[in-house]
Amino acid sequence: MAEFTGLSVLITGAAGGIGRAMAEAFAAEGARLALVDISDASDLASELPSDRRAYELDLSDGEAIARTVPVIGEEMGIDVLINNAGFGIVFPAEESGAARIADWDRTMNINLRAPWLMSAAALPWLKRSGRGRIVNISSQAGVIALTDHVAYGASKAGLNLVTKVLAVEWAKFGITVNAIAPTVVETPMAAIGWAGEKGEQAKREIPVGRFAQPSEIAAAALYLASSGASIVNGAVLMADGGYSVR
Repeated sequence: MAEFTGLSVLITGAAGGIGRAMAEAFAAEGARLALVDISDASDLASELPSDRRAYELDLSDGEAIARTVPVIGEEMGIDVLINNAGFGIVFPAEESGAARIADWDRTMNINLRAPWLMSAAALPWLKRSGRGRIVNISSQAGVIALTDHVAYGASKAGLNLVTKVLAVEWAKFGITVNAIAPTVVETPMAAIGWAGEKGEQAKREIPVGRFAQPSEIAAAALYLASSGASIVNGAVLMADGGYSVR
């Protein structure tokens, strides 16, 4: 029997590159899937072999989170929550005009506030599960300082601490909370943003000499959500090819 047979996994940002890889990986392990995205993920749902449903949700809207997560919980249950969705704009710290303040606020709302609100809204069903798991997708930018990442890095650093606080508070319910902090992941969007010499230079600075693949991040999420990782709690798993240990 597959590891996740009979368990329900909620994935935010499910229609993106990493989210799709996670959906495919958990489906292959027998999970029931709640595919959450700001856009319609019905096409993805139709491609997967397991019980799956698509839900549209704007994670910048706290009231929408409070309405939607209980619907998912009642319809499917929630045994695993993957807070994968993120907003990735970067800019120099010296840029502090109105447009950048708006970028900062959106970054914090989606990357930091939304995982907290999603987790809190899912808590009743994670408690009911008896083996609840939360996996937050962070970034190496939340651990080390990267140029132009003042907002994005701050949001992911905050997410790492939220991960640890929830891990301490909710372990008594049988829930573990961990994060994955990748380097650049080769999604279609990243292929554009990191094309050419910019990308090649970045790869040269990573000891393994390449970026991460979506399937590798999905594999890490599978592990952290598995029964075999039940002792792992409050960890930030670096999936960065050794970049941050230099």
